[in-house]
Amino acid sequence: MTTTETTTETAAAPGRAAAPAARPLPGAWSLGLRRGALEIRQFFRQREQVIFTFAFPIVFLVLFASIFRDDVEGSGVTASQLYAAAMIAAGVMSTSFQSLGTSIAVERDEKVLRRLRGTPMPPASYFLGKLWLVLVTGVAETALLLVVGAAFFDLDLPGGAGKWLTFAWVFALGITACALLGIAISSVARSGRGATSVVILPFLVLQFVSGVYISVATVPDWMLNLGALFPLKWMCQGFRGVFLPERAAVLEQAGSWEYGRIALVLGAWCVGGLVLCLLTFRWKSRDDG
Repeated sequence: MTTTETTTETAAAPGRAAAPAARPLPGAWSLGLRRGALEIRQFFRQREQVIFTFAFPIVFLVLFASIFRDDVEGSGVTASQLYAAAMIAAGVMSTSFQSLGTSIAVERDEKVLRRLRGTPMPPASYFLGKLWLVLVTGVAETALLLVVGAAFFDLDLPGGAGKWLTFAWVFALGITACALLGIAISSVARSGRGATSVVILPFLVLQFVSGVYISVATVPDWMLNLGALFPLKWMCQGFRGVFLPERAAVLEQAGSWEYGRIALVLGAWCVGGLVLCLLTFRWKSRDDG
């Protein structure tokens, strides 16, 4: 009897269980969902980080909108309404750009990224997990700001589906662009301890030149032109277009909401941010070579 015949008879012999088939590994999308659930649980277990992330934009909204409540000449809206609309954009950038820029730098410094890179998990799953975290915290932050703005600072929630659709695509493009920029800037800091200053300084400057803390009607044109190079200015403008009456568009630099340009700039930053991530992201710190 040949070896082939013996093998065939053995496999067909009654009472012998066949070897179990190897279970296929989960795909990148499935692992990304699981990674996202883990990231969200870890985030909400850190009480201090949760309080800072959600309270920071709300505290500044309350401060500025309470101090400056006068009507803005020629617009028919109050300064507090302007702050409430723009602070939503700042909250989105805080939960995406600032959060990812610092947390990823810390994970790289603590060798977490290096260990993850050595596992079978596809690299895309790690970034999908981060994006799920950003989406959940961004939606929660935005909801809180809308409640505070509508309850205390006369922010009018739109009644038509068109305005909410505009809000949805501005939010989606804005949070995607800011998340990608946060991933990219995480590679700039040499250590986790230095990441906070590297991320917060440009974020703070952008808030002043993008019309978050100061009305665009009073910001010098050269500052507005500088802010126009980055996503925050266009998110602020888009959200003002959603939550403020049409007559308030006279306060904008171009005298209109410019939805087409908002979509173009935010979409370009989504593409540009992805390219920056691919070119600059590192799994190891510089000290590790």
